Amino acid sequence: MIHAVNIRSRNPLILRRALMSAAGVLITGVGIGFLKRAMFGVDPAQCYVNGLANVIPIRYGTLYALVNLVQLAAVLLMDRHYIGLGTLMNLFLLGYAIEFFESELTLLFGAPGLALRLLFLAAGVVILCAAAALYFSADMGVSTYDAISLYIARRNPSIFGRHLPYKAWRMLTDAICVITGVALGARAGLGTVITALFMGPLISFFRRYTDPMARGEIRRA
Repeated sequence: MIHAVNIRSRNPLILRRALMSAAGVLITGVGIGFLKRAMFGVDPAQCYVNGLANVIPIRYGTLYALVNLVQLAAVLLMDRHYIGLGTLMNLFLLGYAIEFFESELTLLFGAPGLALRLLFLAAGVVILCAAAALYFSADMGVSTYDAISLYIARRNPSIFGRHLPYKAWRMLTDAICVITGVALGARAGLGTVITALFMGPLISFFRRYTDPMARGEIRRA
């Protein structure tokens, strides 16, 4: 009887977390859509995929899914702990969400001027961080890109006798993605720098509100 009550009490939280994860993925598509239309450069992971898009002639959403399928295979071989429903949502939905929202913004605003591009940049960063907070707080798996640096940091390999923290490994994987993307013709710029420097603090800020939401708590002022 106690076990049955626990299951019933947890089901609403599981549904809430699943909805938060799905919302996080879709809103991420909005944020990256704004960043792409700002034309100041996107986050490192998208920079890498954008570079591949310059040399692989298929639609962006399909390419994003294929790249993540390859990364998923690697993560499954390394550590399945990081894979969950949110991972699959990210894999199959995000690329097409980015494609859709970028197209809609292009239809609505055409070629934006400098002032509108700066506004798009600010909106993109804030929306992206809020979406990431939703996605992380749902705790239903991480993206395949996030899982790679998490796995390396967890294994804690040494370089020249020193063990590096997660932040260092994440910066290294980000740098590799940016260098590869730029080499393939992707645009890196102010947006890339801002996402690299400020996403962490902004995500932490938004998680003050999204973490209680994931636990079913009511946050009072």
